[in-house]
Amino acid sequence: MTEQPPPPAATTTLPPQSANGTSPQLPAAPSQPPAAPSTPNAARMHTRISGLRTSLIAAALGLVVVMIFIIQNAHAVSISFLGAHLRLSLAVALLLAAIAGALLMAAAGTARITQLRRIMRRDRRKPQAS
Repeated sequence: MTEQPPPPAATTTLPPQSANGTSPQLPAAPSQPPAAPSTPNAARMHTRISGLRTSLIAAALGLVVVMIFIIQNAHAVSISFLGAHLRLSLAVALLLAAIAGALLMAAAGTARITQLRRIMRRDRRKPQAS
């Protein structure tokens, strides 16, 4: 009878012995092999269309929340700002304040990005000192 070689997965190649008599440690074998996806579509690709669809769903849900907010806060309030006196719905006043805050933050972010781009452009034009 001929001897059959062990299966390829059972054999390991040990590194050669080092000069001082120690060899590197082999990584511990995992107790279980990694589980394969149960279906071929389990790891779906993220495309622009799928991102757009997710964004539209999130925007629609956000719109529903805003509409509920406006309906529940429909009573009018008096607002005085720099001598101007207005009478607005509480929800509209809060939404305008939130929009104004977002615009201020966008302006500050745009200014910082512009500043960093100028610095990068200036540094690119400088000759490198060797």
